[in-house]
Amino acid sequence: MNIIQKLIHIGNKLIVRSENGIAILVLLSMASLPLFEAIGRIFNFQGIPGSSVIVQHLTLWIGFLGAIIAARENRLLSLTQPVEIQINKTKDSKFWFAQSMAFIICMILAYASFLLVKTESEYPRDLIPGISVWLVQVIMPIGFFFIGLEIFRKNWRERIFQIILLLLFVLIMTFGFSENFQIPIILWIGIIALVLALILGAPIFIGLGGLAVLLFWYDQVPIAAVPAEMYRIVVSPTLPTIPLFTLAGYILAQGGASKRLILVFQNWFGWIPGGTPVMVTLLCGFFTTLTGGSGVTILALGGLLLPMLLSEKYPTQFSIGLITVSGSLGLLFPPSLPAIIYGVTAGVPINKIFLAGIIPGLLIVIMVAGWGVRQGYISKVARRSFLPKEAIDSFLKAKWEVFLPAFILIGIFGGFTTLVEVASFTVIYVLIVEIFVYKDLKLKEIPKVIIDCASLVGGVLIILGVAMGFTSYLVDAQIPLHALDWVRENIESKYVFLFALNILLLIVGCLMDIFSAIIVIVPLIKPMGAHFGIDPVHLAVIFIANLELGYLTPPVGMNLFLSAYRFNKSMPQVYKATLPFFIILLIAVLIITYVPAFSLILFNN
Repeated sequence: MNIIQKLIHIGNKLIVRSENGIAILVLLSMASLPLFEAIGRIFNFQGIPGSSVIVQHLTLWIGFLGAIIAARENRLLSLTQPVEIQINKTKDSKFWFAQSMAFIICMILAYASFLLVKTESEYPRDLIPGISVWLVQVIMPIGFFFIGLEIFRKNWRERIFQIILLLLFVLIMTFGFSENFQIPIILWIGIIALVLALILGAPIFIGLGGLAVLLFWYDQVPIAAVPAEMYRIVVSPTLPTIPLFTLAGYILAQGGASKRLILVFQNWFGWIPGGTPVMVTLLCGFFTTLTGGSGVTILALGGLLLPMLLSEKYPTQFSIGLITVSGSLGLLFPPSLPAIIYGVTAGVPINKIFLAGIIPGLLIVIMVAGWGVRQGYISKVARRSFLPKEAIDSFLKAKWEVFLPAFILIGIFGGFTTLVEVASFTVIYVLIVEIFVYKDLKLKEIPKVIIDCASLVGGVLIILGVAMGFTSYLVDAQIPLHALDWVRENIESKYVFLFALNILLLIVGCLMDIFSAIIVIVPLIKPMGAHFGIDPVHLAVIFIANLELGYLTPPVGMNLFLSAYRFNKSMPQVYKATLPFFIILLIAVLIITYVPAFSLILFNN
């Protein structure tokens, strides 16, 4: 028995190393190929044929590899378990149902993906000469299978009998039915089971994917439609920017960038009453912009920033509220990942969304920073003296990082490179800066950073993929058209519609992660916005700003959970701490919504 256990242990280690190694290779390839292509264009030599298509399909691979790693580390995003928090719930007597449903849905999605690959292999298409599309798509059934396997492994000893029973039940319900079994009662049983699983902690992609499969099955549409839509969205031309910009943000966060930037902001803004809160606002916004994940900012910087605020005699409640809200700032600035996903989903030029989001984003930052200045006056916090020499020295020490946003903006709006090439340059740039210039990171530490990044990216991309499958069903069922007809019949005023939209997005923002919310909700509101003459770029800014506020909306706003976890506070304490900032952001969101000039002034000029 010991020998068998040792062999299993060795086998598991080999699998883990293989998963990690392939994920590292894929991400580094994604970072290198676009840059090589850009350099080739400058020096008039041919790059790698089809490199852009290769990078797009590598996004599919890193999505599934990252999701496998996330499942292995218990970091798949759920309604009750944010992606950044690792909590072992396998011994929870109620959680077995969620795990069982997750395992079953993964196997069904693996089967659906297999059907897609099988069809593609029968009618092969070349991705590039010598490599067929189906060979790349193979990662989909394999990925879902291994995700399900990881979930199963966490639960097999104590709950295997329940899993088998549920597996038999759902397999019979899904595959064994004739047309006579496709009745509403079966559909509603499946929907209720999925909702219950989500409430008990199943990953979000399980709920969205399971619902999509169930609805397509009920309408007698091949369930391969779900992975087909997933494939379509994940290999879109601009989506590789998500793993690339996220990786750049992770490298900066793991290096010494935060400490250098703290000194810069302290020396330049410390003379202001509330200078440190201003610094916190700017710093958190900077990191959230690059990582695309507000929770990453709270967890990575919270332990550094809270003692700093408390040491300067800022109230604990104010300090926790400030860090919590600042973690959601920056989603309107380039290279905001939600903006990229919105552009892909709605068909709106991403560079226009970036440009339109600058002034609204600055408005939010200024209003939050202004509240910090007010607190500085009230608390009578001692000001720092402005010392030009120290300010200039700190700026020069951090110059390679301070100018990074400017490089990104020039790349995006200058027309010199594509968005993916800018993302690729950003990754290589921060790698060189952090390893060879500042020497904060060692080469041997990079694999761990890449793996951490891959798990977050995988958790996001797999949600996007299955959410697109669900959205496809909504479109096929003409739900957006029915919703538009209802709006036309019941809402006449543009401003009434905008108010209703604010309320809807506030609810959606606190119940769903921002990425799946964009995929699911945008197809519904886009035609309504067009009906009322709302500029599609302005609508994009409204959408993102509202969902940014949703991170702070009680009772289940994502940042509220993360803050409670990071600072070891109860949820009511976090609610109280964030309430003033919630009101500030709400006012800012209303201004952005009802004054389009804030979004469109740069865009129109």
